[in-house]
Order: sequence, then structure tokens, then C-alpha cells
Amino acid sequence: MKKAYVVAEINVTNPADYEGYRALSTEAVKQYGGQFLVRGGQRDQREGEDATHNAGWRTVIVEFPSLEQAQRWYKSPEYQKAMVIRQTNSVGRLFIVEGA
Repeated sequence: MKKAYVVAEINVTNPADYEGYRALSTEAVKQYGGQFLVRGGQRDQREGEDATHNAGWRTVIVEFPSLEQAQRWYKSPEYQKAMVIRQTNSVGRLFIVEGA
């Protein structure tokens, strides 16, 4: 079974209210068998920097045992609650990709 990865690039626009997202998303990731591989940290943007996506953004990569499990996590009530907080207090993009 191939692993799957959730990849997100996030620009937090309201850090104080975004804090609630971190706690909820951490629990949801654990509950659905995910593991954070990258969560913020220093980002060295080498290509593709533009007005929309630049070096000031956070990068998050979460590994799940399978594509199906990553999709279950994303659609779960636990993550949907967290997602509302994220979308209200940040802009960005998120996708799920199956690994090799």
C-alpha cells in the first residue's frame, strides 16, 4: 500500500485566532494515523516566488498510511472543525498526493 502525503502552504493572517487550529488539527492527525513530517520551520524559497506564494509562508507535510486514510482524515468531523478555523484565519493551498 502506498503512503499519502498532505502538503499545505499556509499564510497565517490572524495568528491569535489561528492557535485554535493547531490543537485541533494535531489531535485529528493523530486520530487518523498521520504523522507530521514538516510543520513550519525555516523555508528557503528557491523557485516560484511571486506575490501569492513567497518565502513568508508556512509549509506543512503530513504522512498517512494510505491515500484512503488521508482522505478520511480530511473529511472527518474532527478535521472539518479545525479547517473552519484555518480557512478563517489564513490563506493557502492544501493537497493530498500518493507517494511512490
